[in-house]
Amino acid sequence: MLKFTQRIAAGKQALYTLTLPFDQRIRGRLKVTLDNGAEAGLFLDRGPILRGGDCIATDDGQVAEIKAATETVSTVRSDNALLLAKVCYHLGNRHTPLQIDEGFARYQHDHVLDDMVRTLGLEPVCEQAPFEPEPGAYGEHHSDHVHGSHSHGGHSHAH
Repeated sequence: MLKFTQRIAAGKQALYTLTLPFDQRIRGRLKVTLDNGAEAGLFLDRGPILRGGDCIATDDGQVAEIKAATETVSTVRSDNALLLAKVCYHLGNRHTPLQIDEGFARYQHDHVLDDMVRTLGLEPVCEQAPFEPEPGAYGEHHSDHVHGSHSHGGHSHAH
């Protein structure tokens, strides 16, 4: 089994490709199946999210390129930048990972979030697409990190 232990600069000649959904690209330790069917393990530093196009390597220099898997997402499109910004604000206020690009926002499909977006005046479309959310204002982090207590507009809670 190949053991990928290091992140390397994109653009290296990759012998392998590894297609993963977002929920697996946030993990540093993971048993995976390469796109060619070979089993491998990820033994990477925790924290940074693997992005489509990133490269990882084994200790002996074998390289795999990461591909963002197609997954079930909700996409909200609008030419109204203010309305789209309001949707992004409300989704972000719920700690929802968001992919934001010109004219659209995308999040992992959730019917409750879809209903909230509708109340704000836009219609989300459930579709299959790669998901590459924003890294966040404080750098790369992911859902299994540990928070201490912190404040949200006058109230505090721990995660």
